[in-house]
Amino acid sequence: MKVLVVDDETDVQTLFEQRFRREIRAGEIQFAFAHSGEKALTYLNDHSSEYVLILSDINMPGMSGLELLRLIRTTYPVAPPTVMMITAYGDAESHDQAMKLGADAFLTKPLDFSNLKEKLKSAL
Repeated sequence: MKVLVVDDETDVQTLFEQRFRREIRAGEIQFAFAHSGEKALTYLNDHSSEYVLILSDINMPGMSGLELLRLIRTTYPVAPPTVMMITAYGDAESHDQAMKLGADAFLTKPLDFSNLKEKLKSAL
């Protein structure tokens, strides 16, 4: 499974690589990282058919995760089938907006990596 993680916090890459070390070594999951919505779109344009899942932060400078989600769901005819939104603010408004825009899941920070691993496995 190929997963694109979109988050403006650069330490997220290290965190994911540590928490999924076993799955990465076993070849079960491949991660790519984009540090903005704009970079995520560029990455998806260059690798459109490869990624089956996107994990995106909502609150980022420039393009928000919700705007990225809207563009993915309305612009990409072959969008990754699963898009999960992540936020430090678990407010109902962000949740409702993400779900209306086509998010498959809504996760809050700090991430529960056991729960995330289960969600990723069920998305396969």
